Amino acid sequence: MTTLFTGRIRPLSAAAPALVEAMLVDDDGRIVAVGAAADLAAQDPAAERVALDGWAMPGLIEPHGHPGTAAVLLSDRVLDLRPVVVPDADGVMAALRAALAAADGAPVYANGWDALLQRGLPDPDLRLLDELAGSAPLVIVHNSGHSAYFNTAAARLAGLDRSTPDPVGASFGRTADGELNGVALEAGAVERIAAPLLQAAQADIVELLGAHFADLSRRGITTVADLSWNPALSPAVDALRAAGRMPLRLRWYEMSRPGGTPARHPGRRGGNEESLPEDAVMRQVGVKTWTDGSPWIGNIATSFPYLDTAATRDLGLPPGHRGASNYTAEQLHAIAEPSAAAGWQLACHAHGDLAVDETLDVYERLIRDHGLVDHRFRLEHVGAMTPEQFARAAALGVTVSLFVDHITYWGEVLVDDLFGPERGGAWADAGAAFAAGHRATFHNDGWVTPAEPLRNMAVAETRRTRSGRVMPGGTPVTRPQALAAHTGNAAWQLFSEHEIGSLDPGLFADMVVLDRDPLTVSAEELAAAEVREVRLGGRRVT
Repeated sequence: MTTLFTGRIRPLSAAAPALVEAMLVDDDGRIVAVGAAADLAAQDPAAERVALDGWAMPGLIEPHGHPGTAAVLLSDRVLDLRPVVVPDADGVMAALRAALAAADGAPVYANGWDALLQRGLPDPDLRLLDELAGSAPLVIVHNSGHSAYFNTAAARLAGLDRSTPDPVGASFGRTADGELNGVALEAGAVERIAAPLLQAAQADIVELLGAHFADLSRRGITTVADLSWNPALSPAVDALRAAGRMPLRLRWYEMSRPGGTPARHPGRRGGNEESLPEDAVMRQVGVKTWTDGSPWIGNIATSFPYLDTAATRDLGLPPGHRGASNYTAEQLHAIAEPSAAAGWQLACHAHGDLAVDETLDVYERLIRDHGLVDHRFRLEHVGAMTPEQFARAAALGVTVSLFVDHITYWGEVLVDDLFGPERGGAWADAGAAFAAGHRATFHNDGWVTPAEPLRNMAVAETRRTRSGRVMPGGTPVTRPQALAAHTGNAAWQLFSEHEIGSLDPGLFADMVVLDRDPLTVSAEELAAAEVREVRLGGRRVT
């Protein structure tokens, strides 16, 4: 049976008026028509009528998340130390001591350590964590996700010792005599020390994923991309779907591994093999890799040094420090080449300007060698990317996803403590991306900052931090650009524009209903908008 939705509807479509009063949706959840209520009612007099209470727009799309990991790290199995929850160092240390006392010798895992926002935190080395936890395993994941700190008992539980080799593109910190010093840097090493937690969580992973997906849905998100999906979690998604508990669509990226072989491409974009039917709810889109690390721990590859400040000295960075890439250009090419050859979209983490150059060099070589056209290779986060680099990427057909929420939480840190007004002030320059012709997107990167797409749009417009300070560089975006970043552009970036991203005939009726007009309210009002309901294919899920 078809459904006639009426109300104030923003299709966010080039083909439809800016505001319509009705939308007709078939029993498969696809839009038949949009327009005047009387016209659509006459088109199908038997349609069920549903009045929408608020302003409807296309469902929000998170193009760079990590729900498979966030479902565990944001669960009650992990102590939440993120600065948005525990704002100061004293609170962090008190929470750790309380959790260790309550655990009574059982392992304690914590997430969210951030010495830049929680000023006064001690150096989290092996000695400190051994003193804190004694014989109880203790692991603390940095807020960036790019490092973790652990004690002796945690290393033993994870099977790590001085003979453990460093994963390619990652490392374990070591003392002068070769012993582990309690620091894990980058994904391969963080995964190893957190492995006991992730393995233990598998027993309840259906419930953990279900709770996390429900939370994303309540925030207006109807599609989420996982940029480090573990295919072993796919049966849990199948179980949620079978139980009618999947409130959003999932697009996922395989994690690249040095020497690894990517999954077979289904032939969606013109391969020689026969194309397989698409799963509109869940499917692989591409392959993810990393060129550098996190600005908050000093390992992004830049042509300019970090400032010499109290904050950088507390991070252990010497004067004139510059970070480095995880891989050489040849190593990155060797990792990415099999995936490009197989027809997959590539998505690469790159924050520093040197990391962006290195990634673009590799992409350009792959595009040329394989004759790629509509590849939509991605650059992720791109904190220090310059207008010239945005232009080069656009010319190559490379697309960008910006972590604009860095401005909200770390704006002052970027300018005053890390990079200065010229480099830090222009961080996450979304306006420059749009000016270069990009169909840019915004994201929150899983658990790193709260999933807040409406705030992303607002901060990209105002470039204003939580304290009200306006960044001294970079370019604001317009409201239509901001809305597109979490709707139509994100759908296109995920090769899903034929299904989602606007409220156009033929697409799924994925929509969010807000308590205010997303197109005309101020940026501050947009950030504070209330999600009243969410529908997936016309079916109410929130």
